[in-house]
Amino acid sequence: MKNHLVVPVILSVLLFVAMFYAGLASSSSGREKIYNPLIDYRGFKKQVLGVESSREKNKLTLDEFLKIAKQAGTIVLDARSKDKFDMKHIAGAVHLAFTDFTQKTLARVIPSKNTKVLIYCNNNFTNDSEEFMTKSAPTALNVHTTVSLAIYGYKNVSELGPALDENNPKLTFESSPKGDASITVESSER
Repeated sequence: MKNHLVVPVILSVLLFVAMFYAGLASSSSGREKIYNPLIDYRGFKKQVLGVESSREKNKLTLDEFLKIAKQAGTIVLDARSKDKFDMKHIAGAVHLAFTDFTQKTLARVIPSKNTKVLIYCNNNFTNDSEEFMTKSAPTALNVHTTVSLAIYGYKNVSELGPALDENNPKLTFESSPKGDASITVESSER
């Protein structure tokens, strides 16, 4: 083959391969994109990236967490399920299950977008107890809670950073009878 034909032939083959695979990709699903304006994955992904640097600098040691938790106006938010919260939670924490986060329910628990909010989750504790069952690291509730609070406009969120033994003498836990220190969301609020 003559040298002046090599480049056009290679480009033609590459173009054919690209078009072939593009056709396979579009026909493999056989359906049009499904649009739902109430679900925005790209927006979520953008928020995750936007929160990344501030989240890292807002991680607290246990001593920092406990000191700030005592300050007037600070909210210690437990976003785990209600049954786990009722079994055992950091003393003084308030509960709002992550699955119940809406503008309205968050406003009932956190008085202002500038309120100091401290969060913790199962993965802050190494014992893998029934109350604090360890989850896969990328699914840790602190990650999702931080991102969601940022999406809802809360600007002063810090999280307990380290993995701790539940028996650490600096920690004080309590349990709550059903209905205490928790937000119960009525179906009309969702």
